[in-house]
This record gives sequence, structure tokens and C-alpha cells, in this order.
Amino acid sequence: MTESASAHPRESLPLDSTAQLLSRITAQLGTQLSHVSLNGTRRFMHPPAQPAPGAAPALVAVAHGSRDPRALRTVVKLLDRVRELRPGLDVRLGHIELNEPLLPDTLAGLGTGEAVLVPLLLGRGHHVKRDIPAAAAAVPALRTTVAAPLGPHPLLVEALHGRLVKAGWPAGETDVRGAAVVLAAAGSRDPDSACDTRRTARMLSERLGGVPVVPAYASATTPTVPVAVRALAARGSHRIAVASYFTAPGRFATAAAAAAPWIAAPPLGAHPAMARLLLHRYDRAVADALPAHEAVMNGHLLASA
Repeated sequence: MTESASAHPRESLPLDSTAQLLSRITAQLGTQLSHVSLNGTRRFMHPPAQPAPGAAPALVAVAHGSRDPRALRTVVKLLDRVRELRPGLDVRLGHIELNEPLLPDTLAGLGTGEAVLVPLLLGRGHHVKRDIPAAAAAVPALRTTVAAPLGPHPLLVEALHGRLVKAGWPAGETDVRGAAVVLAAAGSRDPDSACDTRRTARMLSERLGGVPVVPAYASATTPTVPVAVRALAARGSHRIAVASYFTAPGRFATAAAAAAPWIAAPPLGAHPAMARLLLHRYDRAVADALPAHEAVMNGHLLASA
């Protein structure tokens, strides 16, 4: 049987209870007002989750972004492969432009701790040298390391070869006379980017048993893909394939494939070698940053001794 409130008369309050009550009300109001910015909008109530002590740095894959909806789906699938290879690793995505989440938002969502930014870009260029480091520097509370771009690397060549074979390249054929490949890349005004693409072209040529591989570009520099195709045809190549040197589908990849007189390989996408390459770049960046971090820790220990 429950008792009514009238059965127990309210006890008289102590003399100082009014002051204590006002103090609690003031504290609660202060807490609520801390969630309101100067322009009257409500701030995010809960701060970003902080990493557990000793946790591995987050891997932030940095994609360029595209208006082609297939691009985002492809990158998400690639990162799913990365998570399968490294369960427990915090893997996130940030875009330079055109798609959400944008890189600054992804970094802000990490709060404090450590992150390795792995560019989903295939060579050195303005985004790798300027845009990504600038985005990392804008979040000083987060300790960041920018990894090398994906290319050039043998794992990229493995992915390029696999895409060509799937598109119809005669993998088991030993007589490759008359065959050639145009390595279609996005292009950049940075000479280092073109140097990286030429190196990948040489590596792919070796992988294909000496078949000529000519780099060509969709923008910013020459030759274009159609020009490279015509040049190879003029030299006697009658089986000319286009290898798509793009991470994901988009306008450039579509235009390059349309210029193929024979077969056109799809973008690298979520090829298993790409997932392994992302983790390789991440691991290398973590290893390269470790001595500096250890030096800082040792300095703290010596100072406190």
C-alpha cells in the first residue's frame, strides 16, 4: 500500500538552503548557456569521442570528390575492404571537394588524438603538397601525419594489370607484338605528378612483358588520350588498350575510356591491391612518425628526471 505525501509533512529547510538552491540554479543555467553560441544557435551538446590511450592513429582516407555518384560508392567499398583487412582500426573518409564528408569536417569530428591522412591520389601534386597539409594544420588539437600518395607503387601496377586482364587483355599470350597501352591519368601542372605517372607507366610496361605503355592526361598537360592513341597507331600498334589510372569513376575516366580503340580497363576502385596499398601507406607513415614521437617522449622523461 502506497503512502500519500500528506502522511509525511515536509521538513523545514535549513537556513542556508535558499542560497544553495540559487547556487545550483545558477550553475545549471551556466551549463545550458555554454551550449549556445553568440549568434543564438545551439552548439553540439556532446564533444567528439576521444581515442582510448594507446589506440592506433585513425586512418583518414582523403578522396578528391566527384559529381559522379559512382565515385563515392566506389570509395566506400574500398574503405570497407580496408576495414576487413584491419579490424578495429578507425577508418574514416574526407573529401577535398564536391562530396561529403569534407576533409575539415572529418578532422574536426576526430577531436584530439592522432590521425594519418592517406591521399587517395596517384601522384604528387597541388592537393598532396598544399591542400591536404593545410587542412591538417587547421586542426591543431589533432596530431596528424600526411602519408605519401598511392603512386607510384608495385601494388598499383598489380591493380592496373588486374583491371586490364578483366577487360580482355590476353594475360596468357606471349606474342604481344602490335599491342600497346595508354595509361590515362588526370593530369597536373606539377612536374612531380607527371614524373610519378611516367614511372608507373614504365613499371606497367615491365609487368606486361615489355608492351609499350604511354602516359596520357585528361587535363592540365599533354599528351591527351586521343593524341597518345593516334601516336601509337602511327607507330604500328593495332591493339591499343586504355588503362584507367583513376581511383574511382568520374568524368575524366569516362572520357578516357571513350577514346579506347580496343579495350578500356575500369578505374582501380576497390581492387584488393588498392586496400593493401592504403594500409601500406598508413603503416609507413606511422613508422616514419614514430621516432619523432619517441624523441618528444624521451625529452619529457629527461626533463622530469
